[in-house]
Amino acid sequence: MAAIPKPSQDNEATVFVIDDDAGVRASLQTLLRSVGLRVNTFGSTDEFLAGRMPDAPSCIVLDVRLPGVSGLDFQAKLIQSSIQIPVIFITGHGDIPMTVRAMKAGAVEFLPKPFRDQDLLDAVQVGLDRDRVRRENDRATANLMSAYQTLTAREQQVMALVTSGLMNKQVAADIGVSEVTVKVHRGNVMHKMGAKSFADLVRMADTLGIRQTKP
Repeated sequence: MAAIPKPSQDNEATVFVIDDDAGVRASLQTLLRSVGLRVNTFGSTDEFLAGRMPDAPSCIVLDVRLPGVSGLDFQAKLIQSSIQIPVIFITGHGDIPMTVRAMKAGAVEFLPKPFRDQDLLDAVQVGLDRDRVRRENDRATANLMSAYQTLTAREQQVMALVTSGLMNKQVAADIGVSEVTVKVHRGNVMHKMGAKSFADLVRMADTLGIRQTKP
């Protein structure tokens, strides 16, 4: 399993370039910096894993052929370790099977050398945008989970049941309380979760994966 790089407090979007060719690293660094992007370069995947990651949107420009672990194998290790950094592959020795494998695993782009500077810049922008959206979604989910954890055990139970489509009367019969009590719990759930409507609460339950299906 790949070791997760330690986070830093820096929040500037960053492009990581991993290539064993110093000339390529320098060229890509110059190109990316020319459009105002922050760039960190590494000669191997081990160097990257030993570094610190900014707590900000990022992506990796990764050479397919590297000493030791190949770029494709490194991509697989990142996925196995739940490191969800978008990857843009570059290679001077690519083929269709490589491309298919990389794209199926979620790569942003697979660029054969020599590639147009603009093609790389476009792919990097897509990667950073993708990571920005993922991070926003992760924060939203974390906030939802924090709100959910403020619910009592009974309120969590009621939320799961009402968002599964059961009427208050059915929920009351299912958990052995009065319908009035269910209404009180339901109101507390709406308030604590910050739900603006019942449809909003259902979306929250879907995001948290807590909706129940009656057998």
